[in-house]
Amino acid sequence: MPRPDRSTSAARGIHRPRGNVDRVSSSLQRFQAVLFDCDGVLVDSEAITNGVLRTMLHELGWPISAEECVERFIGRALSDEFDVIEEHTGVRPDQAWLLEFRDRRNAALAVDLEPIDGAVAAVMTVATAFEGRIACASGADRAKIELQLAKVGLAEAFGGHVYSGMETARSKPAPDVYLAAAAGLGVDPRACAVVEDTVAGASAGVAAGATVFGFASGGLTSTSPEALTAAGALRVFTSMDELPGLLAAEPARADRRA
Repeated sequence: MPRPDRSTSAARGIHRPRGNVDRVSSSLQRFQAVLFDCDGVLVDSEAITNGVLRTMLHELGWPISAEECVERFIGRALSDEFDVIEEHTGVRPDQAWLLEFRDRRNAALAVDLEPIDGAVAAVMTVATAFEGRIACASGADRAKIELQLAKVGLAEAFGGHVYSGMETARSKPAPDVYLAAAAGLGVDPRACAVVEDTVAGASAGVAAGATVFGFASGGLTSTSPEALTAAGALRVFTSMDELPGLLAAEPARADRRA
């Protein structure tokens, strides 16, 4: 029996907590926009993607453990890690290998992907409170981002404000994709909140001048709260239900006083 599409129901408003919208809207709104990472923040994709990668690294002769694969590769563009792969396998991945990885990854995501608990409701709450001034800014390729947002019912919420680090000069931890997202929304990046779950992503948000909120789900692929704080996250939270209240409570970096 197919699983119920929980994310689509939430996107239609069934689970929207009206009180959270009122709380964010009625506060002196300190942020002009909210920029969301995708993997590990909106969708529970990291274990799926990392599992496909680990299988393909085994096929190249690198018996990497699940824990090491997470530590080495999550939050970074795979194409930036070819030197590491070559060092451990003696084989340098090429474009054909990368395309095969993406095909196998996308096939697995299309079957098994689920939203992060509470993420759909949080996005809908924030989108309403910020009058649509939200964006998805991911280090992944556009095809993956759009597949995942559609799968969990969030494509319409972000509309045309989807940004891929593969389409900027540098990927995370460089700030380029967050700068592009802020520019696309027509806001100062220093007046943006960034929601991230990795050290590379948090570093990118900080480098862009934004205020970073670190999400630590506590799972195998989750970054520790301590690491997110060390990377510059102002606040670390463990449930997406907390996000609207955090956005209402904290000043943007541009408004903060030393």
